[in-house]
Order: sequence, then structure tokens, then C-alpha cells
Amino acid sequence: MNIVVCVKQVPDTSDPDTEVHIDGTGRGVDQSKFSFVINDADNYAVEEAILLKEKHGGEVTVVNIGPEAANQVIRMALAKGGDAAIRLDDEKFAFSDVLATARLLQSAVKDGGFDLIMAGCLASDDGYGAVGVTLAQLLGLPHAAMVKTVEVIDDKKLKVGRELEGGLLEMNEIEMPCVLTIQTGGNEPRYASFKGIREASKKEIKVMDLGATGLAEDQVGEAGSCAIMAQYSVPEVGELAEILEGDPGTTSARLAEILKEKGLV
Repeated sequence: MNIVVCVKQVPDTSDPDTEVHIDGTGRGVDQSKFSFVINDADNYAVEEAILLKEKHGGEVTVVNIGPEAANQVIRMALAKGGDAAIRLDDEKFAFSDVLATARLLQSAVKDGGFDLIMAGCLASDDGYGAVGVTLAQLLGLPHAAMVKTVEVIDDKKLKVGRELEGGLLEMNEIEMPCVLTIQTGGNEPRYASFKGIREASKKEIKVMDLGATGLAEDQVGEAGSCAIMAQYSVPEVGELAEILEGDPGTTSARLAEILKEKGLV
């Protein structure tokens, strides 16, 4: 089974003392003081891919969109059991939205002969949760989202459990090739061994720029995006809430007056 797993490098905000500041452009966050880690849900996707490889054979290819610094995240996935890696890196990729990002991932995997593509269900930095399913649409493949369990039925079909509200698990059968976005909690991501880290340091990470993707400039970055990042802003601190006291009749009458004063009714 040949598996592609998409990983993203995100700022580590687990430290309560970490402060987030908007950068000078107003369209991004100052990352100069951040340390970076693999996106949490992607870590579970990596583990699920390796578990399937260990049980059924095959190869795991790690794909990332990011700068050279993202190699640390890629190599950690390789150290856990990944076999090959692709990193897409070009300044023209900046400000890519969900659609443009999915196009870039599509360019990296479209000729790979894969059986399964996995990614985390949600990125902890932007919280979109849409790249994986958009990638499936571009590739014309079936997909399942919020997946917590994966079972191979045969060489053409999987049985997957999707997490629903209230702790429910929806079981589905899906034909391969397909795309799954993995929810956290379905497995226990392993730590990389010293041997794995040494071996991963020797593995090649294929780097693809815009020319290597076969995409045009107007298909990536801001030019290729449907949603444009206009500006980040810090929420303004307003006045404290007004607490209405008294019996129900008095407080409801006062509430009605406030709503009228604010032009809300």
C-alpha cells in the first residue's frame, strides 16, 4: 500500500507565556520568537500511515508546503517510518488559500501511483479544516473526514470510522484510491527512535518550486486564491457588561430599553 501523508509545520503555542503579535504587514503573525512543531492532527495522520505500512507493506511519502526550516518536521515523520519526502517551496506560494494550497499538494501527488492520501483534519494555526477535502475534489477521489479508525478490507477498499458529535462513530466503506482527513485521538503517535533519526537524516527531501509543479503563477499564492487575507487585527477591548438586577419585570423592561437605544429592535 502506497500512502501519501500531508504534514504542516505550525507555531508551538503550548507555552502559556507565548505572545502572538501581528507583523509589520498587518497580514501575518510575527514568527521570529516561535518554535515550530508538526500540526497535531497531522501527527496522528503520520502514525496511522505508518501503522498501515507496518501491517500491509508499501511505502509512506511525506508531503509538505513550507520553507527549508520545515525539514525538521518532515525528517521527524521520516524518522518514525516514512520512506520519502517532498517539500514545495517558492516565494510565489505565499498567501495561498485552501484552494491554492490543495492545488500545490495535487501537483506533488498526481503522478505518484498512491493508494491512499491522508492529512490532519484541521490545522491548529488557521483552523480551516478544508484542505484535505478540497484536494480530494481536485483529484476526483472519494474522501472521508474526521476519521479515527482505518481498517483494510481488501486491496481496493477500506472501512473507516468517522467521529460525529456526541462521541458517535460512523462506519463507512470507501474505495481506494481515496483521501482521508484524520482526527486526533484515534491512535497514539510514537516517538522517533535514535536509529530512525539517524536514518532520516540521510534521506533525500525532494524540493519542488513553481516550475516543478507545472502550475501557472495565477494558480498559486494570492493570485490563485479565492479568499484573500486582507488584514489581521487585535480585538478591541470594550466596556464591561452591564448587569441587570431586579425582578423579571424590571430587568426585561430595562433590557428592552437598551435594545431600542442600540437600534437593535
